[in-house]
Order: sequence, then structure tokens, then C-alpha cells
Amino acid sequence: MAIAWSRFCEIIHAHQRFLLTSHIRPDCDALGSELGMAGILDALGKDVTIVNGHPTPPNLTTIDPQRRIFALGQDIQPEQLADVQVIIILDTSAWAQLGSMSDVIRASQAKKIILDHHVSADDLGAEPFKDTQAEATGTLVLQAAKHLEVPLTTEIANALFAAIATDTGWFRFPSTSARTYRDAADLLDAGVRPERIYNQLYEQDTVGRVRLRGVILARVTSELDGRLAHTYVLNEDFGHTGALPSDTEDVINMTLAIAGTEFAVIFVQQATGGFKLSFRSRCAVQCSQIAEHFGGGGHKAAAGAFLAGELDHVRPTVLDVVRDAMRKVAC
Repeated sequence: MAIAWSRFCEIIHAHQRFLLTSHIRPDCDALGSELGMAGILDALGKDVTIVNGHPTPPNLTTIDPQRRIFALGQDIQPEQLADVQVIIILDTSAWAQLGSMSDVIRASQAKKIILDHHVSADDLGAEPFKDTQAEATGTLVLQAAKHLEVPLTTEIANALFAAIATDTGWFRFPSTSARTYRDAADLLDAGVRPERIYNQLYEQDTVGRVRLRGVILARVTSELDGRLAHTYVLNEDFGHTGALPSDTEDVINMTLAIAGTEFAVIFVQQATGGFKLSFRSRCAVQCSQIAEHFGGGGHKAAAGAFLAGELDHVRPTVLDVVRDAMRKVAC
């Protein structure tokens, strides 16, 4: 899907005050894309505010050394966003993923645009600029910089490298292409040091985070001749291990390291009730289709959703759908 970059640039040049937002439980692609886009808009002399419905997870705060990303209701109030002219929604096209920012977007009279690479989409009342073939939203922000003729600073490049590297599994996922490496080279030329970013993201674990991973991995169940792996996290696990809810991010990818695993599911109990569902696939079963069955969305290889109820209800309900899908296709 080709993005109409001339139209995108037209909107940017025609306005002054911008609000950037992304999905709840933001990951590096969301945060890096926001910070990269903010840097581009700064270079163009625009006024930029970044606000998300959830605060930045503690283990990802190093991506935002200047603390530019605000959490709605904690760092900034909705009434302080009333005068923005354009809202740019990055790395999501779903109302459910916007959390409390969805109310701000619905109430605002500002122009709304989406810059995203996910397949799933709701009608957000926004003009979409989407490329579902892009490996990361950070890739699209990098393209935006080129079309807007904004030179890459080291600050912008660091944010976009973190976005692209993490969403491609550090360049090992099938979404990685020759273009991905060319983009990475451009970012390195702008001053990125990958070893520093990797250290900041993956080599600063707390004892609680490590203990929680142990609990999660100890619960892994393998079935369908080892093709399906699933596990879960309960609220009480955080207290027992000293971990934070954000420490569950990326644990699901560890289950794919089990030989023969083709599809993985993790159930993460939420403090307010119900379970966050995360799906990963390395076969013909599309995670986005499974997630959409439960009101969520995402990519073919990675997606998520939410389902209310207790584990005894949620787990069989979800796994029955996954098993049925896996039996119908040749993985």
C-alpha cells in the first residue's frame, strides 16, 4: 500500500500545533515513532506535544531521555490539549488500543491523521497514511523525514533505530528486508550506536523481571505435537516476584525458541480484571485474524486482544479458536 506522501507533507506544512499519540502499553515502535516524528516536527519549527493513554513502561524510559512523552491524567490533562490543530496517531488504528486518549480524539476538532503499519483498523475519523508491508511504524516516520526533507539528527535516528530494530526482532523476523538494512545504515550514519541501544533495552533487567520470566516459562504448556505453546501470568505473580506488569513484554517470544513451536499465546491478567492476550505465529495461522475474533488486532505474525473473565474461562475459549485455526491450515 503506497502512502500519499505529498498529501502527508501538505498537512504537516499547513499546520503549526501537533499532538502525537499511540497505543496503550506502548512498545519501542510506538515510543520511537512518536519521538522520531516529534524531532522531525521540531526541525520544521512546529509545536509538538506527545501524550499517551498509558505511561512509558519503566524498562523503556531510556528511549526518552528528555521525558517528552506525557501520560494523560498524570502529566497532562485533556483540557491542555484543546488548541492542537492536528492529531497524529502512530502505530495503531484501533479505538481499543488508544485507551483514555480515545476520548480526547473523539472530542477534538483537530485534523486527525494515522501513520501506521498494522493490518487491523477501525474508523477513527482520521485520514489514514498506512503501509501494511512496512516492518515498523518507525520505518514510515523515517520515510516521512525524507519526504519532508528533514536531515536526521542523532536524537531522531536513535528513536527510529529502536523502533525498527525491536519491531523486526533485531532484524531476524521475516518482515526484515534489504531495505530494512539500508534504513539501518542511514540511521548509523546519523550517529546511532546499536550496542548502546541494545544495552539500554535488554541488559538492564531487574531481579523481579528475571524472576517473573522464570514463573512464566515454568508454566509453558506445549500441545498439538509441540506446534502450540501457551502460558499465563496472574496479578499475584507481580507481588511474589517484585516485577511490574510491563515486565511481561516480549516474554512470549521466548516460547518460540522451543523447537517445533509454530504458534504461541500468553494470557496476562490485568489489574482491572480480564486478560490481555498476545499471539505470535511462525506459520500460516494469522495472529491478526485470531486477535480480531476477540476484538483486537495487529499483524500476521504478532497481534493482541483483551478478553474479560477468569482464566478458567478465558484460556479454553481462546485456545479452542487457536487449535481450530491450526488444524485447518498447514503450518
